[in-house]
Amino acid sequence: MKKLHTEEIKDALKNLSGWTLKGDMIQKSFTFGDFMEAFSVMTHIAFACEKQNHHPNWENVYNTLNIHLSTHDAGGVTQKDIDLAKSIEKIVGQR
Repeated sequence: MKKLHTEEIKDALKNLSGWTLKGDMIQKSFTFGDFMEAFSVMTHIAFACEKQNHHPNWENVYNTLNIHLSTHDAGGVTQKDIDLAKSIEKIVGQR
């Protein structure tokens, strides 16, 4: 999978509210009602990640979930990251 150019990433992020490009990753933070809700969403996201064979760098602190996506083999953001971000948005939107 080829690394996307900065302009391609910025164009893709126009359709992903709240996602930003920082260095060689796209990232977003989500806040939930409590730890259990955050963990539940993480679990649902984990299934989508496994299905897509693409896994995030993420951190959960109480009710906050910070997600950073990059395709390490490509050295930056690829279409796999954009697709996973879309899946994450769909999962979070169902909450």
